[in-house]
Amino acid sequence: MKMNKLTALYIIVGATMILNVKGVTAQNNSNHQMMHDNGHGAHPKLHTTKLPITNSTPTPTQPGQDAFGAIQEIINMLEADSDTDWSKVDISKLRSHLVDMNRMVMGTQVARKNIEGGLELIVTGSAQTLRSIHDMLPAHAPMINGLNGWSAKVKVTPNGAILTVTAKSDEEILHIRGLGFYGLMASGSHHQAHHISLARGVNVHLKQ
Repeated sequence: MKMNKLTALYIIVGATMILNVKGVTAQNNSNHQMMHDNGHGAHPKLHTTKLPITNSTPTPTQPGQDAFGAIQEIINMLEADSDTDWSKVDISKLRSHLVDMNRMVMGTQVARKNIEGGLELIVTGSAQTLRSIHDMLPAHAPMINGLNGWSAKVKVTPNGAILTVTAKSDEEILHIRGLGFYGLMASGSHHQAHHISLARGVNVHLKQ
């Protein structure tokens, strides 16, 4: 079949356009694959890469129980002291003293009487608390005797003890009466020194 020149030209133009379309499609497919490899293909790696984990949760500082905290503090002091003689350390003795302190605060009954110059305190307790009174009050009175110009005396009784604290100045008389038994027991800074001494195996309390 014969074809004229115009028909042949149409055929050539059409074939050229088809080839160009195929080339563009191939190029687009190639570019898409590159984008996939560089983008989506790398995406899973971001999820599978393990990043360092930092724990931002605050660490508790409270020991949870007062006696435990006091013992912990003493242990830290002993371990920080290169001169600590561990053959003499007695944490159980410190613990027993802390138990006595707890009973003195929580298990005692106190009758107070204002006297000339100060205060008379009749301290009683039952069972184990009575034993703590007999152990601690005779040891504590000498510790506060002379503090702030006070005069402190204790008398042990079958039911507990009688603590008498007086002063000469009106200001200190009011001070004593304001503190009362528990405030007087907590006065002074000898408790802390006593605790470390007990832990080292030394009993610095002197009974009358």
